[in-house]
Amino acid sequence: MAKKRRRSSKKPIKKTNTFFQNRQNQFVLSVFIMLLAVLLFIAFTSFFTSWKADQSILSEIADKQITAKNWLGKIGAQISNFFLFKGFGIGTIVVPILLFFTGLYILLQVNLIKIRKPWFYGLLGMVWLSLLFGFINLQNPLFSGTVGFEINTVLETYIGKPGIIGLLFITLLGYIIVRFGLTPESIAKLFPKKIPKEFKTANDLDSFEKVTTNSDKKVEDIPLDVYSHKEEILADTNTQTTSVDEKPQAVEEEVEIDINKIVDEKSETENLSDRLLADFGEFDPTLELSNFKFPSLDKLKDYHETISVNSEELQLNKDRIVETLRNYKIGISHIKATVGPTVTLYEIIPQAGVRISKIKNLEDDIALSLSALGIRIIAPIPGKGTIGIEVPNKNPSIVSMRSVIASAKFQNCEMELPIAFGKTISNETFVVDLAKMPHLLMAGATGQGKSVGLNAVLTSLLYKKHPAEVKFVLVDPKKVELTLYNKIERHYLAKLPDTDEAIITDTTKVVNTLNSLCIEMDDRYELLKNAYVRNIKEYNTKFKDRKLNPENGHRFLPYIVLVIDEFADLIMTAGKEIETPIARLAQLARAIGIHLIVATQRPSVNVITGIIKANFPARIAFRVTSKIDSRTILDGSGADQLIGKGDMLYAGRSELIRLQCAFVDTPEVEKITEFIGSQRAYPEAYQLPEYSGEEGGNSLDIDIDDRDKLFGDAALIIVRAQQGSASLLQRKLKLGYNRAGRLIDQLEAAGIVGGFEGSKARQVLVPDELSLRQLLDNEKNNF
Repeated sequence: MAKKRRRSSKKPIKKTNTFFQNRQNQFVLSVFIMLLAVLLFIAFTSFFTSWKADQSILSEIADKQITAKNWLGKIGAQISNFFLFKGFGIGTIVVPILLFFTGLYILLQVNLIKIRKPWFYGLLGMVWLSLLFGFINLQNPLFSGTVGFEINTVLETYIGKPGIIGLLFITLLGYIIVRFGLTPESIAKLFPKKIPKEFKTANDLDSFEKVTTNSDKKVEDIPLDVYSHKEEILADTNTQTTSVDEKPQAVEEEVEIDINKIVDEKSETENLSDRLLADFGEFDPTLELSNFKFPSLDKLKDYHETISVNSEELQLNKDRIVETLRNYKIGISHIKATVGPTVTLYEIIPQAGVRISKIKNLEDDIALSLSALGIRIIAPIPGKGTIGIEVPNKNPSIVSMRSVIASAKFQNCEMELPIAFGKTISNETFVVDLAKMPHLLMAGATGQGKSVGLNAVLTSLLYKKHPAEVKFVLVDPKKVELTLYNKIERHYLAKLPDTDEAIITDTTKVVNTLNSLCIEMDDRYELLKNAYVRNIKEYNTKFKDRKLNPENGHRFLPYIVLVIDEFADLIMTAGKEIETPIARLAQLARAIGIHLIVATQRPSVNVITGIIKANFPARIAFRVTSKIDSRTILDGSGADQLIGKGDMLYAGRSELIRLQCAFVDTPEVEKITEFIGSQRAYPEAYQLPEYSGEEGGNSLDIDIDDRDKLFGDAALIIVRAQQGSASLLQRKLKLGYNRAGRLIDQLEAAGIVGGFEGSKARQVLVPDELSLRQLLDNEKNNF
C-alpha cells in the first residue's frame, strides 16, 4: 500500500512537469500571464483617477444598473481597491510589471531562476515605499495603502518616529550595499588617485611594467584591480608621450586618474575560478595522453551474422504449440512470433477463462512436442497482456562483439560506463550503464559464457572510455583468464604500490587490494565532503571547472571497476576476509565511482550470501544445472532452462531480459590490448592506497635514519589535531597518499599513533607536545 501511495503521489508531479515542458503550453501560459499583467496595469493606473467615484459602488458589484469609472469596470475597481487602497499603495504598480516580464521569460524560454532577484527586490521595494509614504502621512491614502498606514501606526507606538526614520534608512542602505556589492575598498576607489612621483614619465612607467611582468608569475596571487590600475596609468601616460617629446618642460608631476571598477558580487574564490576557466578553459584529464587513439572496429572479427529462421519452421512451431495446448483443452485466440539470434519468442493470447498456471505447468509437454531444449514460459509477459513461450532456433546465429560496438545505440550513448552485453530476442543491441547498476553479479556453470561476458564488459569500456576516465582492478584466481590485459597495465589498470603484477592472483594480495579500495573509498568521500558535492560526477564537473584547488588535495577521480573472475575460490580460501570488504564496497562505493563485477561458477548460498545479494541489484545468469542455483542468482527459475553458449538472463531492478551475449574471442582481445599497449602510456599503473594489514605495524622499522624528513612535522600535526589519519597529513603537508601512509606507519612504529582500525582514524597515543618532545628525546638517547 505504501508503494502504491508513493507511485500515485509521483504521478501528479510527472504530469505537471510534462505540462510545463510542452512548448504549446508554455506559449499559452506566457500569453495569459502577459495579458493579465497588462490588464492589471490598466486597472491600477485608472484607479488613481477613479478611486473616489468608485468607492461607493464597491459593495454593490451585483447591481447591473450601477457602472464603475475604472477602465476595467467593477472587477478592475475591486482588484485595484484590494491591492492599492487596502494593500501597499502606489508601490503595488511593480506587480503587473514583474508579471509581464515573467510571462516574457516563459515565452523566450529563459530560465525562471533569473527573475527571482527582480521579484525579491521589487516586492521589497513595494513594502518599503508603502512604509515610507505611511510615515510621511500624505493626504492621499493611495500612496501608502492601508498596510503601510497600519504598520507605521504600530511602529510609531513602539519605536517612535526617529526609530522609523532609522529603520527606513538602514533598510535602504542595506539594499544598496547588497544590490551593488559595495565594500569600503570599492567606495574608496571611486575617488581620484595620484600617480606616485617616481612614475612621472612614460619611461619610468615602462620600467615599472617590466618589474611587474617579471614578478607576475602567479596571476591568481595578484588582485584584478592592480591590472586595471596599471592599464589606466599606461593609457593616461601614453596620451602624454607626444607632449613629452615636443615640450619636455611641460610634463606635470601629478596626473588625476578616475578608476571605475566593476564590483563583482561573487566571492574571490569564484572570481579566481572564473578567471582560470576563461584563461585556460576546462581542465582536461585526458591531456597527458591527448594523442591516445581508441581501437578501431577492424580489431574485432566480423562474423556476418544473419538470423536464419525460415517461415516453415515458424509455422510448424506455431501449429505444434496450438495443438499441444488444445490437447489440454486450452484455446488460443491469437499467436505471433518474434525471431531473435538464438531464440524465438511466441506470444499467445489464451481464450477467456483459461488459467495462466495451467499453461505454465505444460513446459515439459511443449518441449516434447517441439523436440527442443530450453523451452521457457513467461506467464504473463510484463507490460503486455500475453503469455510468452521462448523456443530455441534450430540454427542459432552468433552475435559478434563488432556488431554491438558498431551499433548506433552504443556509439551514440551518453552513459558514464556503457556496457554492450549483446542482443535481445527482438535483435536489438542491449546497452546498460554500469554506473547506474551500480554493481553486477555474474554466475553460471562452467563453459556457459562467463569469461566471454567479462571480456565483453571490458571491451565495451575500452572502446568508449579514455585511460584517464576509468581504471580496472582485475582479480583472476585462475591465473589464465585475464592475463591478456597485462599489456594495458600503464593505461587502464590499478594496483597496490610495490607490486610487480597488475593482475591479482594471490589470495593475500586480493585481501590487501580490497581493503586498499576501502581506504580509497573513504578518501574519496572525504574529498566529496570538502567539495560539497554528493557524487563523483558532480565532483569531477566541479574539478574540471577549476573550482577545486589541487593544493588542498583535490584531484580528478577516475572510475574504478573491480572485476573478480572466480569469486567462489576466494570465498573458500579467505572467507570473511573477502566477504566483509566486498560487502562494504557494494554498500557504499557507488557514489564515489567504484563499481564491482563479480563472477562465479558456483552460485550456491555459501558463496553468494544474503549480504552480497542484497547489494548487487543487477545480476546476470548464464545456464546453470538446477532450479536451486537459478533461484540463488535470480530469486526465481529460468536460468536452468537456458541453452548455453552465451544465452543469458539479465535481471536489473524489476525486469528480466533474455539476451544472447556478444562473442569476443581471445585473438580479438589480444589485438585490442596490443594496440592500446603500443601507444604512449602513463609512467606507471594507477596507484591504490597502501595497505599493510592490521598487524603490519608490529614489524615496522624504527630506525631513526630511515625516517622521512617530515617525520617531526607530521608527529607535531598529529598530536596537535589528536587525529591519526593519512588524509590529514596530505592536506597539511601537501603530500601524496603513499608518502602520507608511510609517515603514519613510522608514527605507529614510534608509538605516537595506534594500530590500524579499518575506516576509523588511528588513536593518538601522545596527549600533548611536551610528551612528544620527551618521547623523541628518549628515542635519540636510546639510539
